[in-house]
Amino acid sequence: MYTLEKEGYRVDVATDGAKGLDMFKTDGADLILLDLMLPVVDGLEVCKRIRSVSAVPILMLTAKDSDIDEVLGLEMGADDYVTKPFNTRKLIARIKAVLRRGDNREEEEREFECGGITMDLEKHQVFLNREIADLTPLEYRILEAFMRRPGKALSREYLLNRVWSGEFYGSPKTLDVHIRHLREKLEDDPACPQYIVTVRGMGYRLEKPGGCS
Repeated sequence: MYTLEKEGYRVDVATDGAKGLDMFKTDGADLILLDLMLPVVDGLEVCKRIRSVSAVPILMLTAKDSDIDEVLGLEMGADDYVTKPFNTRKLIARIKAVLRRGDNREEEEREFECGGITMDLEKHQVFLNREIADLTPLEYRILEAFMRRPGKALSREYLLNRVWSGEFYGSPKTLDVHIRHLREKLEDDPACPQYIVTVRGMGYRLEKPGGCS
């Protein structure tokens, strides 16, 4: 912790997985340094739960030197993996690399395509089958969240946090209303959506009928 603070990072520490989840829900984070061997809720479960609602970078730590543990951590959504014991300089380098990859993705990806939908972030425009789609600012941000993670199930909590930047205080049903309006503008048959499909008990997913990039 001292080493990270010396490097200029603000560090919040949770002594078990349940506390970590509560802290993330309340305060958020720019990066999560996650120990695999946590009490109450283990690191893999913490990673799984956080990844279901957020794309925050996750760097996993473990005393286990096992390929299967590494594979499980990465499959749960971790961005990188460090086995203890490790050199603190190596850890700092890994942290900087993970944060840098996240920044580069945001900077490099300026256009997204999914089937007949194209989103141009530079022009702040959306095209459906080469025709401009007239979206409200909220509809645009919702669609951007989907276009950045095509084929991934996104929870309502993740979308609310992403679209409203963690400052949403109304009913979650508000999101469903905006999704319905977005479907009306993008789908041939909004009652039987082909792009934005419902994931029962969780949220929504952007399907890839013609492939996404």
